[in-house]
Amino acid sequence: MDLSPLLPRADLLVAAAALDWALGDPVYRGHPVRMMGASLGWCERGLRAAGADGRVGGCLLFVVLGALWVGGLSLALSSADRLHPAGGAAAHLFLLYSLLVLGDLLAHGGAVDRAATGGDLPAARRAVARLVGRDVDRMDAAACRRAAIESLAENLVDGVVSPIAWYAVLGVPGLVLCKVVSTMDSMVGYRTPRYLWFGWCGARLDDLMQAAPARATWLLIALAAGVLPACSGRRALATGWRQHAVVPGPNPGWSEAAMAGGLARRLAGPIRLGGRLVTEVWLGDPADAPAGAAGDYRRARSIVCLASALALTAAVGCIWLARTTAA
Repeated sequence: MDLSPLLPRADLLVAAAALDWALGDPVYRGHPVRMMGASLGWCERGLRAAGADGRVGGCLLFVVLGALWVGGLSLALSSADRLHPAGGAAAHLFLLYSLLVLGDLLAHGGAVDRAATGGDLPAARRAVARLVGRDVDRMDAAACRRAAIESLAENLVDGVVSPIAWYAVLGVPGLVLCKVVSTMDSMVGYRTPRYLWFGWCGARLDDLMQAAPARATWLLIALAAGVLPACSGRRALATGWRQHAVVPGPNPGWSEAAMAGGLARRLAGPIRLGGRLVTEVWLGDPADAPAGAAGDYRRARSIVCLASALALTAAVGCIWLARTTAA
């Protein structure tokens, strides 16, 4: 297989990011992430029917999905490029556009903020339920905005920085592999009796693939907060370092704690799931007020947008440097 159509391209990455931020995630039946989810469900049912419902089954799930999607999409792009380079470039661009999600994330967060600002609490709760898995029936407008801010910070890692980073390093195969692992983690990476062992492979691989991007996002948030009005880069850096382990898992706390510090507001707080209070822990300085005002959400949105732009700039620079060195 000719690997050149699969290598990272700075021009296509910039164009895809512009399309994503301007138009949001494209909606079409064959969207790769939706199809990955459907194929995961088919594979899971087949593996469990065959008795492979433990760690071995979860590892086989990764092998099958990786071969199907990384191999299949790589072959499709290479074939399109052989037919005509312009067609290959267009397919490459559309795949990139389909696998970046910042525009959609900002749209969902904006829906929460608009509903809360307009005093429509039921609409704010419905909007935030599309972003988080916690109970929303007791959340007031401020809690809805806090949850939206936390979702922006967390998804900045796995929806923007990580895909861009893996694309810059490994091209299309790296980007697709990142999405395969992320899909596995979101669908089977739960600590429940059904998925504790079967989802182990997906959860651990996701931890591994998100490790460097999560810590890079901590730094990007601090850089962005350092130049934006009413934000603090110094506090983002310090809070991310001190409190990243407060959030369960090795990676999500870096961006969420950094966002709390950058805004000088507390995030998280009481969270209920299935009618049960699962945590009351806050992120941020205890002397800070809880986040929840309209201005807090808008400052968080500005931080996320600028941090995304910085990540894109760094990726483009790395791709250009690699191409220049190789030449």
